[in-house]
Amino acid sequence: MIFRRDGEPGRMRYGSAGLTRVFGGSPIGVLARLALLCVIVGLVLDQLDLDAFEIFRWASHLVRDAIANSADLLRLIGRYFLIGAVVVVPIWILLRVFRIGSGR
Repeated sequence: MIFRRDGEPGRMRYGSAGLTRVFGGSPIGVLARLALLCVIVGLVLDQLDLDAFEIFRWASHLVRDAIANSADLLRLIGRYFLIGAVVVVPIWILLRVFRIGSGR
């Protein structure tokens, strides 16, 4: 017997609880809904004259451009970090030395 959170006995469930948790419901039901959704989306994309491979190519170019631009951004942030560290770290070290010397 399976108990719900409130302690009341619940109905018996068939199948693996792990698969139900992963799929968010009955695996067969979820797969059936996904298949129906795929057909509907495919129909809409076909009516809009969009090619799935073209969408995939566009997404891959988008990811490639994002990675290339992020490298430039990281290089710029790293440069600002080093410029700031030249000023901030020595001041921080001096403040730590003066705090130790003051007996705190």
